[in-house]
Amino acid sequence: EWNQQEVIVQHPYIKVILNGTTILEGDYLEASKNGTLDQKEHPGLQRSKGHIGFLGHGDVVHFRNIRIKEL
Repeated sequence: EWNQQEVIVQHPYIKVILNGTTILEGDYLEASKNGTLDQKEHPGLQRSKGHIGFLGHGDVVHFRNIRIKEL
């Protein structure tokens, strides 16, 4: 199955669009002010620039046709 996903990040706001439908939108610093779901430290949340990571959280994932555009 082919899914088209768009991720827009303007620190600290993020918007994730999957197949034309917004599935996540918000301020990740505000959402994590009382801690993250896994209750672990995530110093990268404070950074406004740096590396991009594609994670499957233990599952195998495949990516193709990745494009990165600076806003």
